[in-house]
Amino acid sequence: MVDDSAVLVADQVAVSIDGFSLLSPTSLSLEPGACVALRGANGAGKTTLLRVLAGRQRATAGSVTLAGAPLDERRADQRAALAALIEPPTLYPDLTLRDQLALISAAWGEGDPEQALSRFGIEELHERFPHELSSGQRQLVSLAVTFARPCSVLLLDEPEQRLDPDRRKLVAAAILEARDRGVAVAFATHDQTLAERVAQAELAIGG
Repeated sequence: MVDDSAVLVADQVAVSIDGFSLLSPTSLSLEPGACVALRGANGAGKTTLLRVLAGRQRATAGSVTLAGAPLDERRADQRAALAALIEPPTLYPDLTLRDQLALISAAWGEGDPEQALSRFGIEELHERFPHELSSGQRQLVSLAVTFARPCSVLLLDEPEQRLDPDRRKLVAAAILEARDRGVAVAFATHDQTLAERVAQAELAIGG
């Protein structure tokens, strides 16, 4: 039975390449304000599932619908609805972090660059260029860029990676804030504490 209240639905999606399974048949239904943690060992298919949900990889079986319509990355309304941090976003090497966020705000018609940076405690880095960042700072910038744009569905692949416990608390707070706004969230994680803090349910992948 299709859940009419769900904004994003994956029905038995699977991915295989040359006979090798990257993702076994998996189903997921996300309602507005729902948050699901994707759990599983490395190589289980968590990232592959997120890529399918984001429209960045075609499923070889099953289907994905967004707001009741088949997922199609060429639809502008669907691109506007989906924000995803799966691979690190492309940053312009000659723009400061504030400039990067200002560009995103202009593209989507809303957003505050300073707020986007302060949400993850990196407002003091606003005049730095991407090459001046540590790996942890780059992860925080990737999160800031992703959370800066409006969306109804948020997909995150291990948002806690390379972050210390205090920074992970900022990630949790940002996810909870998105949930409170009615954003549907699915994220892959190895951090049980983060999953327990922000997710209402867990989905085992490849189990």
